[in-house]
Amino acid sequence: MKATAIRLALGLLIGGLLGYGWHRLVGCSTGACPLTATPLRGIGYGAFMGLLWALSR
Repeated sequence: MKATAIRLALGLLIGGLLGYGWHRLVGCSTGACPLTATPLRGIGYGAFMGLLWALSR
């Protein structure tokens, strides 16, 4: 149980950091990329993808 919680937390954290990094490095100047248009959206999208990755393992 504890290992699962740690894996999910790490998935959320790493995904959020990668989403924020994607926003900072690539960004969106045209507004045509709604998932990474703002830092919070990038973090949310990255955290969701990290959660999916953690649940798939």
